[in-house]
Amino acid sequence: MSHTLTAVQIAFAVFFLVMGLGGLAAPARVLRPFGITLEGATARTEVRSVYGGFGLAMAGLLGWAAIEPADPMRRGATLAVAVAMLGMAGGRLVARFVEPPESWYPSWFYFWVEVFAGGAISATVTVT
Repeated sequence: MSHTLTAVQIAFAVFFLVMGLGGLAAPARVLRPFGITLEGATARTEVRSVYGGFGLAMAGLLGWAAIEPADPMRRGATLAVAVAMLGMAGGRLVARFVEPPESWYPSWFYFWVEVFAGGAISATVTVT
């Protein structure tokens, strides 16, 4: 695998690591741009799970794929991360027609981040 593709995996692993740590440490702050307030421990636990745990899991998969490029499972793990990103973007696209967001940021900003990330990460899957 080329150094550029490994760098893509590492860059997105760091992105997910930061997201995951932020979700665990400051769940209310992670959702503030979306206008969501968290009332109670149950709500904060959900954010810690979805943003924190998911982010750390994705960071782990991409980090592992970057340092173990010869492992045959690398392609599947990397593809799973790419599909997850594109799935999130797909959810935002559906929302556009069901209940459009009031502003470009943060929903459409993150839509494009997810599309870019999904595409860039999936590009690392096709190379052996």
